Parts: sequence; C-alpha cells; structure tokens
Amino acid sequence: MGNSSKLSLALVGLIIGGSLVGCSDGRAGAQDAAKQLASAVAAVDVGSVAFEGKDSGAANEQLKEVFKALDPVKPGVESGELTLEKDTATVPLNYSWKIGSGEWKYTTYAELKKSGDKWLTVWNPATLVPGLAAGEILGTSSQSPQRAEILGAGGAKLVTYRPVVNVGIDKPLLAAADPAASATQLAGLVGVDPAAYAQQVQAAGPEAFVTAITLREDGRTISDNQIGEIPGARAIRDFLPLAPTRTFARALLGTAAEANAEQIEKSGGALRAGVTTGSGGLQQQYDAKLRGSDGTQVFAEKAGLTAEERQALLNGGRRVLFQVEMKVGTPLQTTLDPNLQQLAENILAKVGPASAIVALRPSSGAVLAAASGPGSNGYDTALLGQYAPGSIFKIVDSLAMIRNGMTPDSTVDCPATLTVDGRTFKNAEGYPASSLGSVTLRDAFAHSCNTAFINARDKVSQAQLESAATSLGVAVEAPALGAGAFLGSVPGDASGTEHAASMIGQGKVLMSPLAAAIMAGSVAKGSPVAPQLVLNPGADEGAATGAAATPSAGSTASAAASAGSPSSASPAPAATSGTPVTAAEAAALADMMRAVVTSGHTGFLASVPGAPVAAKTGTAEFGSDNPPKTHAWIVAVHGDLAVAVFVEEGGLGATVSGPLLKEFLTAAG
Repeated sequence: MGNSSKLSLALVGLIIGGSLVGCSDGRAGAQDAAKQLASAVAAVDVGSVAFEGKDSGAANEQLKEVFKALDPVKPGVESGELTLEKDTATVPLNYSWKIGSGEWKYTTYAELKKSGDKWLTVWNPATLVPGLAAGEILGTSSQSPQRAEILGAGGAKLVTYRPVVNVGIDKPLLAAADPAASATQLAGLVGVDPAAYAQQVQAAGPEAFVTAITLREDGRTISDNQIGEIPGARAIRDFLPLAPTRTFARALLGTAAEANAEQIEKSGGALRAGVTTGSGGLQQQYDAKLRGSDGTQVFAEKAGLTAEERQALLNGGRRVLFQVEMKVGTPLQTTLDPNLQQLAENILAKVGPASAIVALRPSSGAVLAAASGPGSNGYDTALLGQYAPGSIFKIVDSLAMIRNGMTPDSTVDCPATLTVDGRTFKNAEGYPASSLGSVTLRDAFAHSCNTAFINARDKVSQAQLESAATSLGVAVEAPALGAGAFLGSVPGDASGTEHAASMIGQGKVLMSPLAAAIMAGSVAKGSPVAPQLVLNPGADEGAATGAAATPSAGSTASAAASAGSPSSASPAPAATSGTPVTAAEAAALADMMRAVVTSGHTGFLASVPGAPVAAKTGTAEFGSDNPPKTHAWIVAVHGDLAVAVFVEEGGLGATVSGPLLKEFLTAAG
C-alpha cells in the first residue's frame, strides 16, 4: 500500500473517532451521578450531592428529618437503568428497608439535569418515598404482643402474666417536696439503696416516674397506704410474665423483663425500648419463640402537627405506607411437674452448699423436676453442674463387669486398702468389717467397696467404662432435651492411678445431677433413657442438644476429683450410645441397687411407701485438704421415677443426700 493510501485511511479514522466523541450523549456522567445519589441516600447523608437550585446542606437536613423516625435503620438503595433525554435524565432508585421482621421495598424516580459538564439532582421528596409531599415526614408506630407462657406437665402455667405493682416516685406529684428526701424515705421502706435511688430520682426529668422496686401483688407486705404517706410516692399496677414464686426453677427458666440498653444494642434491631425479653435459662434460649414479633407501621404525616390538629384529621393525618402484622409468641411446653419442682425446691431450701434434685420418668424420659438449691447462687447446678460422681458410678462399673461375664453373685476381693502405683485407696469411713475379704459383687456394691471395684481395673478397660456409661445414656448427646445441659464425661483412655480412680467415679469422670438421674432411670427402664424437657423446641430455635455445656466461671471450681481437676475442655459427648443396656443387664443392676436398701447402708429407704426403692450412694473426694472434702450423691428408682440428689461439699452420700431423697420420695407418693 502506498503512502497516499495510508494517509487517506488515517484521515478517515480521525474523522470517525471525532464523530464518536462529538456524539457522546453524557450517559456515563449521568450514571455516575445516579450512583453517587443512591449511595448518599443509603448513608442518609446527601451533603456531598450537587442539587439544582437547592443548597446541599438544606437538602441533607430535610432528608434526615424525613427518615428520622426510622433511625438507626438505614435503607439499601440501588440505582437502576437510566433514561436519557438530551440534558435530562431519569433514574429509578430501588429501596429496601429492614423494618422489624419485615422488608419494605419500593422504587422511586430521581430526575437529573445537566449544567455545563455536571449532572445535578432535582430535589423532590418523592425521590425518597413514593408520593411524599413537601413538608411530610415518615413516622412509625409499633405494637408488641404479650410474651407467651411457659407451660409445664398437663399444661400447668409455670410462667404467665401475674399482677405486680411498680413502686416509685412520680415527680409531678412531688409539688414542693424535696425529691431526694422522698426518694430516700421510699428506698428505706422498700429496701433499696437510698443514695443510688435518690440520685436516680434527681437525675430524671420533671415528668418522670422513677421505679424503686417492682413487687408481686400476691403476698406483698408493703401497703398502698405506707407508700402514699411519702410525698410523690405511688404504686402503679401492672402485669409481668412471672413464675409462681421468685425462686421457682429460676436457674432453669430464667427471667423476663423490659430490654435494657445493652440488650437492645446487641439485638441487631430485634429489640427496642419497652419490649420484654428473656435473660438466662429457657427464657433467653427461646426468647424469639416466646416474644413473637412486633406489629409495625410506617406512615407519612405532615411535620409539626399539634395534638389538636392531628385529632381533627382522618386517621390522625397519617397515611400508611408499609405495615408488618404483629405475630404472637408461641407458648413453650415443658415436662416440668410444678408440684414436684416446688417439693424439690422446698427440700433444698435448708441446704447451705450448692445442691440439686433431679427427677425424671424413665418410661418417657420426661424431666419432672430440676431444682438447684439456694447455695447454687443462681447457677443451674441440676443441669449444668460438672462433678465427680463418686460411687454412684459403680453402676457403670458393674455393667462393664457383667458384660465381662460376672453376675451379682460372682465373688470379688474387698481388702481394707489397696495400693496402685504408690497411691493408696481405701473404703469409706465406717465400712463394715463383715463385708471385707471375699464377697459377692452384690455385697461389694451394696456396701460400696472401693477396693473391690479398683481390683477389677485389670479386667475392665477404660474404653469399656466409657462404653458402659454411654449404654446407660450418660456422656451422649440428648437431642430431645431442648435445653443446655452437661450429660457427663467419661474419658475412653486412662491408665494407672487415673484408671483406678475412674473405677470409683473420680479421676476425670464427671457427671451432672441430670446425668446421674438418667443413669438410674436407664436401669429402671431396661434401656437408655432419652431425656426430654422441652416438648416443642422448634426447628429454628437453636435449642441446645444436651451436649456438654460450658459452665459459668467458678461453677466447677470444687468439682475436682482426688485424682485431678475437671478439664475445661471435657471430651465431646458421643452422638449415640454404645451397645444399649439390655433388659437382662438392667435387671442385674436393679438387683444390686435394691440390695443397697435391703442389706446396705440405705435401709432407711425401705419405709418409703409404694414400690420398692432401689438406690446407690456416692461420696466423691476432691481437693488437697487432709482429710479431703467430699461431694454427697445418691440416686434411686421408685416405680416410674428416677431421682438424683447432690450436695456440694456435703459429706457422705448416705447421711447427707440420703435423708433429702427419702423426704422427696415420701412426699412425691
């Protein structure tokens, strides 16, 4: 190709390129302006957006005023396909708001105009919300449903709305009275900190009612007359979701009260001021289920209306734009028997240390009572406690020995002491001399001969102990329980003194009172008990599976067995049990548990009315004191009832936990 041809092609290219530039319609600039607008509105800050004929600062103030009622929620905003006509462009803005449990979606249209080389936004309130007129803003209203009840066996109302009185200072009623003096006087009457309450009253606004205490109406000892004698003081009646008493199953059920600032902040918009929410226990675990969801309206109204003007307008001058229907909560159905739960709590009320009574029905696995005593200081010892079980674990040992060919009538050796790798083991104080030497397995079990069971360590491996435990429903997952719980921990590998300690329920073997009751219940049932507490957890509630739960700080500080302390990382529970205990194996275990009553050291249980009682005591040493401190355990079966009683630092199982068990079984009937 000649030079003249190349020059001609170059000129054609320049002409075509120049034509393309000259024909550019400015779409790219308009699209950039639209995206900037969408991003700014989503941030609820259009101070950086250029408007036609309107100051950006003024536009920004109006925007914030329009959306103020929805704060802190912000919209998602995306610009759509732009339509261009010469120096004017129209762009759809697609909004998405998270309002309560619903999503508010709509599309508006923004107008852009080109001014020189810039695209400016035309200010229009309808760009923010469809049909929004000048001078209109958004408002919201919410309606919360009553919190749903927690029910017990037979539909008994464990937690329901009960009458209360909010006692406090109503500042408009003070007149010329000194707020601090009235607050101090009222605090003294109701038993709250006078200085703190007086400061709270003085800091509140002039129209505030400042609550000093909320009292149950039923049984309150402070009268309206006493309250009314204090200037500015009054009692306002209300209803709150409460258990029958302040202490009833508190560690298990938790509490419900108006959400505080911290709960609201952490809720991600699910909670707002004035909403009742759960703290601790089932109230917190199933909070969403019990709480339901608010009914919410978003409406447009003219800004600055007075109450009189609003009253004169149709619908109060409000035009509803979006609505989420209120959804009532779902009652939580549990297996708790209120009579047995209260009985257990009454019995533990006189016990000083941490304690627990758990009762369940072996045939169904229903947990009927799960009481933690006042010494537990609000901790759920019944379900979450992690303690060395001591000699109640000989039920597990015996199952492993039976599986190795022994029977209750087999002979075992029970010396007074036994030394393993330099460590000396002995029987409990007061062990009868008549049951030393060569005795039957039944007799060794009935009198709880430590040395006889430790002697079996060479015939029963640690892995066999773990398998026997899971066969009895211990240290396995409990998907039907519906509550957080620790169901035991039995290591599958141990040797020397650690394995010897495991044979008497110490070392690294741990149980909760619930796990102990499950173990005894599995003997009564003749197959592993699958415990159940919550009957309708719901697939989306995130109910705990009954796996090993993490206890609160300090809750296991005294659970150390004599051969070591409980690990903060206990072995994970098995998904399912090992070979389930058979009816024949369970019958042999029941025979030996009955011997604990007929010939062992719990003869006092023979007088319990009704079906014969079968039991096993446990005394678990822990710590480095000499003599060591002990936890007191006892488990029993009585017809279709399995019970575990535990007292931390309680001494001997037979003499401390035993009488508590007898009182429970006798009264339970």
